[in-house]
Amino acid sequence: MPDVRPVQAGRIREIPIPADGADPIPTATICEVPEMPALKLRRIDLSATNAAAQIIKLRDQFRIDSDVVPAASKKLTQTVFGAALSPAQAASRICEEVREKGLSAVLHYTELLDKVKLKPEMVAVPRTELAAAHAAASPDFLEVIRQVHYNVLQFQSGLLHRDAEMRVSGLHELHLRYRPMERVGVYCPGGAAAYPSTLMMTVCPAQAAGVEQIVVCMPPKETGAYNREMLATCHELGVSEVYRLGGAQAIAAMAYGVEGLKPVDMIVGPGNQYVALAKKHVFGQVAIDCIAGPSEIVVVADDSAHPEYVALDLIAQAEHSPGVAILVTWYEPLLNEVMEVLQKRLAKLSRADLARESLERFGALVLAPDKQSAIECVNALAPEHLHIQTRDPEAFGDEIHNAGAIFLGPFTPVAVGDYAAGPSHVLPTGGTARFASGLNANDFRKRTSIMRFSRKGLQQIAPDVIYLANTEGLTAHAASVELRANDKGPEARPKPKPDKVVVVKK
Repeated sequence: MPDVRPVQAGRIREIPIPADGADPIPTATICEVPEMPALKLRRIDLSATNAAAQIIKLRDQFRIDSDVVPAASKKLTQTVFGAALSPAQAASRICEEVREKGLSAVLHYTELLDKVKLKPEMVAVPRTELAAAHAAASPDFLEVIRQVHYNVLQFQSGLLHRDAEMRVSGLHELHLRYRPMERVGVYCPGGAAAYPSTLMMTVCPAQAAGVEQIVVCMPPKETGAYNREMLATCHELGVSEVYRLGGAQAIAAMAYGVEGLKPVDMIVGPGNQYVALAKKHVFGQVAIDCIAGPSEIVVVADDSAHPEYVALDLIAQAEHSPGVAILVTWYEPLLNEVMEVLQKRLAKLSRADLARESLERFGALVLAPDKQSAIECVNALAPEHLHIQTRDPEAFGDEIHNAGAIFLGPFTPVAVGDYAAGPSHVLPTGGTARFASGLNANDFRKRTSIMRFSRKGLQQIAPDVIYLANTEGLTAHAASVELRANDKGPEARPKPKPDKVVVVKK
């Protein structure tokens, strides 16, 4: 690791990131801050009698129906609605008002919640503004966007399912056909920071699937739809329909349609609890990717793991604030080694206070009695991100059935998947990896089954259909098959003969 010497509190300096090779790479900016008090991070011993309950509590703390709501959000809800509504009640109220009142409700809640007063003509970002942001963007930034765009498109295009068919000569043909969604809405958050990566991890899979109309909504903030890099990224990706809308009101506007914004068929993208609950509310009106909560990571490690790597992986998720960061190991000395590094590293990060709060509120150090217990613990947690830093990460990964994304080995940090690798970083959280999967190009495609039977094919399958239909009491179903199977006439009505044309000679 590089030698880090003390600097004055609050000063910014550049510290090289260690690289596996000689090529030069960018540097990471960190911020020295005054010495912090000792980090208090919960510990769970899986040999304890109540360990299973502690693990489930740890997993469920960020469920979409949990009551983890910041005090500031509760106060704002009380002010806006005049009542202490739950997040689910507030999101539903917003969605229903947008459905009934259209753009006026969207602008109303934008003013109350985002503290931005928009006129109707200010909602859509002009194409000229997108082009101007692109022209003003750094060439280095655009080059990175182009490379990541290529990476994601290459990977996602290779995932696409192909049409399938089964033919039984003379009897029947069965087909499965795929078609892309026509119109997709992408929500990109902008509360704490601007996220060009999220634009690429949602827009690129849709493009790989063949979606032609892609709508992007971002909050009307400097970290959202007023951010030059975000607008430049939209232009670079070929997205020209961008709106300055955030929160639950943006989700409702895309789902139901409002003046100037046609409804979409599917909504994807992460957001805060109110965005997630709004997506849940409109599901059925539109398709959604998943109901994602705050970011989370489980690092599983043995005696071969580098404490510095493990600690930075935990902090990387904690700095999302809120974010869940959990270490699971059966090598007990690693717990204290990682704690020591966490304390030192937190003192050098610009978002140290936020990361520290997340670690203390939502993080944990878990000691397993053996490797098998660690495997069972990880499967119970069903994490969004699982980073395996063991001697044989592939073998350990084969035992994991519940995880949104798995990162193998010391040189595959989660940040690689977040920003550049190819799989989308939109992943299931809160234990939902037990049944849900990360976003990919196939999620933007609809499947349609197509069947064609000949007379002989119908006659062959008819007895089974008639028997089951009669068993269920659906006699009309049975009759619709029986009539055709027993009909000995032509397969179609004869074509009517054309009327006789009489030519009258003059």
